Amino acid sequence: MVSLGSGSVVCAILVVLCMVRPGLATDYTVGDTSGWAIGADYSTWTSGKTFAVGDNLVFNYGGGHTVDEVSASDYSTCTTGNAITSDSSGATTIALKTAGSHYFICGVPGHCGSGMKLAVTVAAAAGSSTTPSASGTPSSTGTTTSPAGSNTTIYKPSSNKIPDSSSGLNLSPFAATVGTCVAVLVMVFS
Repeated sequence: MVSLGSGSVVCAILVVLCMVRPGLATDYTVGDTSGWAIGADYSTWTSGKTFAVGDNLVFNYGGGHTVDEVSASDYSTCTTGNAITSDSSGATTIALKTAGSHYFICGVPGHCGSGMKLAVTVAAAAGSSTTPSASGTPSSTGTTTSPAGSNTTIYKPSSNKIPDSSSGLNLSPFAATVGTCVAVLVMVFS
């Protein structure tokens, strides 16, 4: 017969394993080894990368540069002086907190025109619900206004197959761990 101690050890291991959560955010070093510098091709650098809310952009650069977050029009025209945020510390980390397009340039005259500009499109964080777009068509769940003016809640199943909080069975990791431990203990002591 198995002793109570070995069942407790198995349960403790399961609890610890279920509590360990992999880091969901990714730190992207802008330009990789080139860093934030004149001559780097940031369009190529962004291709194939998927940026999401919660990720970070890490800009590494020497003196004489800045990281300015700017509007789309200032990005397109390399207009300086209207930055949303600006930093010149040499090591700038930008937390991507909102979905959508984000634009960065070096605010030193001539640097943006020489290629020091970066545009990233940030996707909503995994598991977050999206709201209706300006066209009134929701991409996941939301309320839209019908032509008659009444509000209608629309649900469009997402492709990620993760149940949302309105599903009938939505266990927390702790509850799942407790359930697993109970099942293991029942099997061990049966």
